[in-house]
Amino acid sequence: MRIVVDVSPLSHQRTGVGNYVRGSLHGLAEASAGRHELVAFAPASRRGKREIEAALDGIDVVRRLPVLPAAHAVRTLWSRAGMPPAERVLGRFDVFHFSDWMYPPQRGGLRSTMVHDLVPLHFPDWVHERTRRMHRAKYRHAAQTCDVVIVNSRFTGDDVAETLGVAAEKIHVAYPGVDDGFTSTGARTELGRPYALTVATLEPRKNLATLLEAYRRLDGSELALAVAGAAGWGDQPSLDAPGVLRLGYTPHGELPDLYRGASVFVYPSLFEGFGMPVVEAMACGVPCVASSHTSLDEACGAAAVRADPRDPDALARAIERALAERDELVPRGLEHARTFTWLANGRAHLTAWEAAR
Repeated sequence: MRIVVDVSPLSHQRTGVGNYVRGSLHGLAEASAGRHELVAFAPASRRGKREIEAALDGIDVVRRLPVLPAAHAVRTLWSRAGMPPAERVLGRFDVFHFSDWMYPPQRGGLRSTMVHDLVPLHFPDWVHERTRRMHRAKYRHAAQTCDVVIVNSRFTGDDVAETLGVAAEKIHVAYPGVDDGFTSTGARTELGRPYALTVATLEPRKNLATLLEAYRRLDGSELALAVAGAAGWGDQPSLDAPGVLRLGYTPHGELPDLYRGASVFVYPSLFEGFGMPVVEAMACGVPCVASSHTSLDEACGAAAVRADPRDPDALARAIERALAERDELVPRGLEHARTFTWLANGRAHLTAWEAAR
């Protein structure tokens, strides 16, 4: 097969979606073993193209990255206009797999997309206005036109079927994988004192206000609270508080050291598509506390301490329990994390497309 994959999200700082795009391409290349031609495609700015090239370094894919001014506007206009077909730019292909960022038309081949979550539909106040506009249009288009919808968890798959009305046979789960660098051995970040860690873009659904309240309830603790994540949007609590260390955006390659140095990892998100930081932390040998929301069940397995994300007292108790039960939680987490690989992710994509042909 000739498979074209939209890699537009790699044109910006990599967070969850970009990490998934890069990892799934790596897994596809490994699973294909030369049997299929993989084409990484994205109209991008000059800076965006450099970001994409850097992200794709070491992955055996053909790169079609036309440089365009105002690339985001061009991608949006192309999607809305419904012309010209993608074949005009890319030639014939067997599969066109597009991201959240564009949904250009095509004449033939399988039409496939990825849905990471339906947050913009369920909780529009939690996302940026541009995200609401872009994703709502993409969701409607995907539900009406796609042969295959890839999701990152069974939870999201069920949500897509119920909310968008996509037939169950079109929906395929491809769980995220853990990058090779996320291991329990290696360098550990030192922040001058023991620390609890959370990793998340600073946005409302990541629920940092409750985490800060929980942190204040850890009376007598020597723990600092390290917050790693890019500036986001919406109402955010002040991180200028005693013991709180705002680390800002941390490049993906530096996260393993940060995880390994933590005494405990805390992820009180109100809603997720999957929740990959939990699995990454487990892979690095850190006991984990996570929200009890069902969207995180698959990421957590039976290896995390769960707590009501709206209850700071419950969250504080969960942090104390994770610290006390470290010797039990860490081996369980390591075993759970080993089940998530990019090779399995790539195989799941190929299986979905082959079944739909």
